[in-house]
Amino acid sequence: MVKNITAALLLFLCLNGAEAQIKLVQVASNLDRPVDIEQPPDGTTRLFFVLQGGKIVIHNGTTVLATPYLNISSSVSCCGEEGLLSLAFHPNYSTNGFFYIYYVNTSGNLVLARYKVSSNTNIANANSKTILLTIQHPTNGNHNGGELQFGKDSYLYLSVGDGGGGGDQANNAQNLGKLLGKILRIDVNSGTPYGIPPTNPFVNTTGAKKEIWAYGYRNLWRFSFDRVNGNMYSADVGQNTWEEINREPANTAGGINYGWRRMEGKHCYNPATNCNTGSLKLPIIEYSHPQGCSITGGYVYRGTAISNLIGTYFYSDYCSGIIRGAKLSSGQWTTSQLLASGKTVSTFGEDRAGELYIAHHASPGGVVYKIVKQ
Repeated sequence: MVKNITAALLLFLCLNGAEAQIKLVQVASNLDRPVDIEQPPDGTTRLFFVLQGGKIVIHNGTTVLATPYLNISSSVSCCGEEGLLSLAFHPNYSTNGFFYIYYVNTSGNLVLARYKVSSNTNIANANSKTILLTIQHPTNGNHNGGELQFGKDSYLYLSVGDGGGGGDQANNAQNLGKLLGKILRIDVNSGTPYGIPPTNPFVNTTGAKKEIWAYGYRNLWRFSFDRVNGNMYSADVGQNTWEEINREPANTAGGINYGWRRMEGKHCYNPATNCNTGSLKLPIIEYSHPQGCSITGGYVYRGTAISNLIGTYFYSDYCSGIIRGAKLSSGQWTTSQLLASGKTVSTFGEDRAGELYIAHHASPGGVVYKIVKQ
């Protein structure tokens, strides 16, 4: 997620004069490092903002409520690429009250935990915590991944970074015996503390972690599912040269190798030559530095307010702040600039109507904006 903005990127941003197709409308300000935007499936219009330092706060449509929904600041290591990173509501949240968070604990390890809402719908039950998974990550503070999403199959998907440092020196992303550098898929409705979906691709592979859905990721900060067809879009942050977007059709059986560390984008990384024997899945889109330096994945737009962009995959870059849209036409992916936002875009959000939001990552001046038609 987090890299330094270079002079070259700032120059690129200033010189790029493409006409804006969208604009931003402020929803909330004075937030401390917002990194996730979620709306619960409970019929309300509330938006939940995840703050990297360890709080989740609620915007009730008018203002941010003074009392946090959840505060685990004392359990979280922050900041840089660490902190409270993601929130996902159970599909049956309106009846069971369960939600899930992903964070880096004070030992530097990665934690997936479940909580439950209290009798006050604006406050979680802080005593309801159940840790579902802890992944050892004590050496480096970077490359933690960070996304939680429920798929149409009602399984919970989680992205985990490669363990950090640079170049994945331990080759974790290609090692099926490690959870690092992967997307995991688990069944939170069965098992203790969770179940393994029987159709996970490596359930019968000796030595492989059964939670793994896909592998070969460097630092998959944000991925999402197209709400119409279930296709998965994953935006993997690159090493030094290439940022990439991958697409996984909904009918895929999992087990895809997305290449890292053998490849960065569509290019050999380690080894420097003959890196792809045909078994690796190449990205649909890549861009080089200094067009950006840390991709922020978004969503396929399925709202109604911006009719000409329905079906467009929105994404941005933490360093450049340029919001782009990608579309598939006649078998070819094309991408265009939608807005040079000038923001440090840490995440996108999607409400139940399919409208999109972004967060400007700052402390204490973080802001959430809604994306609307220009």
